[in-house]
Amino acid sequence: MSKNTLKEQVAIIRQAFGYIERFHGETFVIRISSELIASPFIPVLMKDLVLLHHMGIRIILVPGARSRIDEVLATYGVECQRVGGVRISPPESIPFIQMAAFDVSNRVMTILAECGANAVIGNWVRARSIGVRDGIDFQSAGIVERLQTDVLVNVLDDGMIPIFPNIGWSAKGTPYNLSSNELAATVSVRLKAAKLFYLTNGRTLSSKRYTVPKGVPLAQDGTITQLTVENAGAFVELNADKKEDPLVTLVDLGYSACRDGVHRVHIIDGAADGMILKEIFSTRGLGTMIYSNQHENIRRMTRADVPAVLRLMQPAIEDAILVPRTAADLEEKVENYCVYEVDGTLHGCAALDVFEDRQGEICAVVVDESYVNMGTGKKMIEYLVDRAVSLRLKAVFVLTTQTSDWFQKQGFVPAAVDDLPPQRRKSYNVKRKSRIYRKTLPRRRPKIL
Repeated sequence: MSKNTLKEQVAIIRQAFGYIERFHGETFVIRISSELIASPFIPVLMKDLVLLHHMGIRIILVPGARSRIDEVLATYGVECQRVGGVRISPPESIPFIQMAAFDVSNRVMTILAECGANAVIGNWVRARSIGVRDGIDFQSAGIVERLQTDVLVNVLDDGMIPIFPNIGWSAKGTPYNLSSNELAATVSVRLKAAKLFYLTNGRTLSSKRYTVPKGVPLAQDGTITQLTVENAGAFVELNADKKEDPLVTLVDLGYSACRDGVHRVHIIDGAADGMILKEIFSTRGLGTMIYSNQHENIRRMTRADVPAVLRLMQPAIEDAILVPRTAADLEEKVENYCVYEVDGTLHGCAALDVFEDRQGEICAVVVDESYVNMGTGKKMIEYLVDRAVSLRLKAVFVLTTQTSDWFQKQGFVPAAVDDLPPQRRKSYNVKRKSRIYRKTLPRRRPKIL
């Protein structure tokens, strides 16, 4: 095993154990698409969900039944129209919709039992009719009115996995056909879930198919990796012409759920082996995450961060990109550094050294390999430039041997050794021949960071 491979595996193990401790006792609501439930991938996915359950995560499942409902209705010759993604459900269709919904839920419960987990299907949803909208009577299609949260908490406390069929009942016992997507969002909000997952069967959000708000991070293949609540709302508006697109609907529901208190919503391809584990137990998932709380944070470095920052710097030092530094060096200038943190793990660092002539040097800029294409370096540079402005510096400069083009993209222009502060000019390493780039700062004072 190579040294780099060992480092990667150790990093993965550390991340996983950190997340296991963090999510123990938290509630995850997981909506599984009907196509995925009918696919050959479902037993493997269920094993992963049971693994989460055994780790102490409180799992709630909302299986989609759309495909199965279509099959049952076709078998019995019952026709239902869809408007705006909602199935208009005449009263005579409800027995067949119930049949399909509970058939799917029973399949899920059977697989869970085979994996050694106890589950229960319940009627915890009080519902009412959608009624008439824009002149259209949706008949027995319904929306959630109330959840029996106290009963659900008891079920979870007993170590069981609740399964929600997409059926709700009125106070008089009248059944209604519910959207499983909306049901999952409502359950996650009412139970104050830490996470809401929408597991699709191969569908992902990509910049190749949708209009993406400016500044949203993308993976190399164009996958939209993260959306803040604000960006999620903007995404829905930008793709209003695709309002009936299933993934746009999921982003809209995720946007609302996060605004109502759910920490994070994940839209991922559930058909890919181990995808949900990767999404939960690493800082770089493979799907799209909508988040309301501070998922990532640039902050000042503390002395406790020094060992992690040294590990972060080591590959760049070995490649002669970065000048070697010791723990003592970092501790001496700890107030000059900022770090880029995601879920308690450091993925980047940078520093601002201030000189007497009101110039500052941005140095020690390092981003780990998994975050290189996420705009991490740019965010840290912007953070330090704002700090320099707040300190009323007239300019910042950088010395680099291999990243000249990148710094020029950030607004830095070529400079000479004579442009350096006298103190820095004396310590300039002629043998290293670093290129110098400089950025003049505006005369303003934003809030101090």
